[in-house]
Amino acid sequence: MKATVDFTAGRTTGQVLRFFFPLLMTNLLQQLYNFADSAIVGKGLGDDALAAVGNMSSLCFLIIGFSMGLSNGFSILIAHSFGEKDIKKLRRTLAGSISLAVIICSVLTLLSLTFLSTILRVMNTDESIIGDSLSYGYILFGGLCATILYNMSAGILRSLGDSKTPLKAIIISSVLNVGMNSLFIFVFGWGVIGAAVATVISQLISGAVCVNKLRKIEILALSREDFHEGRKLFGTLLRNGIPMACMNSITAAGCMAVQSFVNGLGVAFTSAYSACSKFLNMFMQPAATAGITMSAYTSQNYGAKRFDRIKSGLRVCLTIALVSYALFGSVMVIFPRQLALMLLNGEEQIGYAVQFLPMCGTMIFAVDMLFVIRSGVQGMGFPFVPMLSGIAEMLLRTLTIVFLIESVGFKATALAEIMAWVGALLINAGAFITVFIRERRKYEKPEDLSAGYGKAVKQCVHAGR
Repeated sequence: MKATVDFTAGRTTGQVLRFFFPLLMTNLLQQLYNFADSAIVGKGLGDDALAAVGNMSSLCFLIIGFSMGLSNGFSILIAHSFGEKDIKKLRRTLAGSISLAVIICSVLTLLSLTFLSTILRVMNTDESIIGDSLSYGYILFGGLCATILYNMSAGILRSLGDSKTPLKAIIISSVLNVGMNSLFIFVFGWGVIGAAVATVISQLISGAVCVNKLRKIEILALSREDFHEGRKLFGTLLRNGIPMACMNSITAAGCMAVQSFVNGLGVAFTSAYSACSKFLNMFMQPAATAGITMSAYTSQNYGAKRFDRIKSGLRVCLTIALVSYALFGSVMVIFPRQLALMLLNGEEQIGYAVQFLPMCGTMIFAVDMLFVIRSGVQGMGFPFVPMLSGIAEMLLRTLTIVFLIESVGFKATALAEIMAWVGALLINAGAFITVFIRERRKYEKPEDLSAGYGKAVKQCVHAGR
């Protein structure tokens, strides 16, 4: 079991924190180099260039988020097998996941490149930035396999309890990404194309680091038979992966609807919304990381049917999420202008950001808790409720922006986020409680409980002697 961590035994708090902090550093570094990309593009090429890159964010989330959802769904089943200590099943599940990932990567690349121009037009992308948006998008989606390689390999490592290798991969790729961005934009003068090329290369390198680690794990040594048997698991993998993929894509569709309305109001709105989204994504990272931790921890313990440990893991991860809210929500409320000045130049754009950040900072606890609770539902192998909550998020975002954008202006974008967070949180909280109670009753049979009580009585009698 070298290079893996068994979450089904040991102290919960220590295990969660040892997994959480390297993973947090990984996610923060990813956001940092995304932030650095934006800063280099915004300050080096101007607000219009930042708007072009930012305009791609929701579309990237639609495509890349779909692949990430599939990868996460596959990883949960891998973690279930690992928790069950069924190595043969683990290898077959891994082999099936790899085969599906290759197929899905090819299909998504083809579709995204074919329909990129059409989608940007549907999103009301301003003519002044559509050229840069297309240049950026064609390169990013052309290198989609590099992104999927990293997400898939890192997800498998996390499902086995390894959060340190993805951190090493991101440290290497982050340094290279920032360096290549500066070189390609300021020295070579490639504009937004340079930012896209740097992103693809850095993702490829980070994926290679993770794959190299997977090759060294003995229990993952795959044979031709594993791939043959893995094909028989395609249905099971897709039943778990597609709902999670759809959840991400549906959420992204809601974001694209918001982006479309924002684009219709002018480039100043687009630039401000892009900058605010960057800060929002960065300040969500500790809670999002707690969610990924909850998923890995829950998945292994669900495989082992250790519901007591799932409950204790939930407490620790929710505590992390609430601490994150107290820290970063306060920063968004107290220092909105200072944050805006880090990415934006125009006073109009800065003014819009100053409206958005305090509103979302006040309510960001809802999405922080959502990350953890939703991951718990997914980790127990029930991805359909989170998918339904994704539909609710899309509807709430879209309806809020449709009805309020004309009356309250840019503030409607913040209200759309808040409504989506609260609605999804309520749905997933109810689902977690229901699923947890039902599954615990199903697997913790009366005779098991009686045996547990009998053991406790014997211990008491022995202690009395």
